[in-house]
Formats: sequence, structure tokens, C-alpha cells
Amino acid sequence: MKAILLVRLSAIGDIVFASPLVATLRRAYPQAHIAWLVQSEYRSLLEHHPDLDEVIVWPIREWRALWRRRRFGRLAREFRASCKHLRARRFDLALDLQGLLKSGLVTHLSGARERIGLGSREGSRWLMSRVVPRGGDSRRIGSEYRFLAESLGLPTHDFSMAVPYGPQAADFARELIEREGLSHGFAVICPFTTRPPKHWFEPRWAELADRLQAELGLPVVMLGGPGDREAAGSIRSLAAGGPVDLVGRTTLLQAAAVIARSTLLVGVDTGLSHMGIAFDRPSLLLFGSTCPYLDTTHANARVLYHRLDCSPCKRKPTCNGAFTCMQSIAVEEVLNAAEKLLGQTV
Repeated sequence: MKAILLVRLSAIGDIVFASPLVATLRRAYPQAHIAWLVQSEYRSLLEHHPDLDEVIVWPIREWRALWRRRRFGRLAREFRASCKHLRARRFDLALDLQGLLKSGLVTHLSGARERIGLGSREGSRWLMSRVVPRGGDSRRIGSEYRFLAESLGLPTHDFSMAVPYGPQAADFARELIEREGLSHGFAVICPFTTRPPKHWFEPRWAELADRLQAELGLPVVMLGGPGDREAAGSIRSLAAGGPVDLVGRTTLLQAAAVIARSTLLVGVDTGLSHMGIAFDRPSLLLFGSTCPYLDTTHANARVLYHRLDCSPCKRKPTCNGAFTCMQSIAVEEVLNAAEKLLGQTV
């Protein structure tokens, strides 16, 4: 095997879940050229990976902008150039880890002789030479990727997630810890996601931040993206102490480096939260409308999830905005679970 392409265009959590495949492919094919094709906004998650030879950007967001601006000629030229660049790598094997039509088309356009899709749907199965179902134990984190590796006969004895973040992000985290006086430990909270049904509630985040500081001696750092600034301001204003607010003020890798140095992470179903498990930090994840896994495979990581008749509803809530599943997770429960996790690591 001379050249292998992994196709997982997005998003943060899914890329983190799939990351063990890079190392296992490297062990199986030490001389191969291994590349990962990803959307531009997630490139940084992969560019420091020691077992990747190349990160290829598929700039979907930029192409959509050209389409909206009716720059059709430029869009066509850029698309053709990207396809030419992709096919020039002469991939022997391409793995579509996303299984959607958009990822299947890219996998097909790679020109790879063997194209294997993971749970291919939306018609993408017809673009593959082989389809592997999303098998494994659905309760286990990233189980479908391990199942794929096993189906391909790849070594899975060390199938660990990885988010290499590089020296600059490490320096950012070190300087933050020194500046904010966090050297004796701190908690990270990740309250924000793209969908309201996955959210916990701002007053509860504020109470949790205050109690983590007062009862567990852990000052709190809050992480999120630029679009979360308003909600972060609300949490900060409700908290008596006020967490260190880095929402919208870090790069993705800077946030990763902060998580890697944390004493505890509490978050909802969002990419940053899954990084806590990848870095083997004590982690509590609050799930409600989604339940991507219950088995974290780590003794120091736990999912808080109260299953209801309607859950998980995913993108089709039936509670008229009450989000009862998340309402059922109380601050006291989170605090008690955190205390138990931290007691295991002492």
C-alpha cells in the first residue's frame, strides 16, 4: 500500500473520534503516504499529527461563499484545481469515514482504486467499491471506527484518540495558567453546542462554576467559539465569582491545549468536551437529546444521561422547548459526580 486517503470533512468531535485510525494505519503500513482530507476550518486538528504525511483541505465553506456571490467561473476553476491536486496523489486506498453523499463524491473523485465507505448512505454506497457497516458497540465512544479497523484487519491494540496541538498552543496554555493563577488546578466548562436541545442551562452553569470554586477549590475556565459570546456573557454575569472567559478568544488548538492541562472538564455533547477524554482528563459529559456514547472507555470519564421515553430525539424534539432530558440533570448531581471522579485521581 503506497498511498492512503482518509476522508472525514467535519466536525470537531467526529474527527477526534476517528483519529485513532491514523496511528493504526501507520502501524500496518509504515512506508505509506497517509493523507486526510478535511474542510479548512478543521485543518488545525490534524496538521500536527506525527503519523500524517499530509492534510488536504477541501474548502467547502469558501466554495459556498463563491456560489452566493455568483462567482461561478472562479468556483469552477478552484474546484477543478482541487480535483486535479487530489488525483495527482494516486491513492491506492480511500476511506470515506463520513458516509454521506458529499464525502462519497470526494472519495470517488480521488481516483483511488479501492474506495471503502463506512456506513455509506444518501446514495454514496454506489460510489464505493466496498461498504463496511457502522458496527461495534454503539454505546462505546468511537466504536464504529474501531469496527472499521477490525474489518480491514488493522491492529487495534492501542486505539486511542489523539489531538496533537503543537508548541505554540502549549505556550498559550502555559502562559494562561501563569497569568490567571491556575497552577494548582482548574476546571474547564464547555457549555455550548450548535443545537439548543443539547444545551444545559445558563443559570446552572453559573451555579456550577461558583460551586466548583467554593467547594472543590477549582477556578473555572470557560471555552467556546465566537458565536457563543453572548451566552458566555450571560453565564459570567450570573456567576458570583465569574469564570475565566476564553469563549471566542482562542484558536481550536489553544483550546485543546488548555483542556489538556485541566484538572476537570464538564461539558455538553460538543467537540471540545470529547477532547477531555482524548487527553485522559477527568471528564463529565451531559447528554440529553443526543447520546453518542455511554461507555467512555476511561475510568476517569463519565456520561450523565437520564433516558426518557422520547430520548434521544436528536434533531426532532417533542418537548416544545422544555428540554426535559437536560432539565433532569441537576447541579448537585454534576458536583457529586465531579467529586467522585477527582477522588479516583488523587
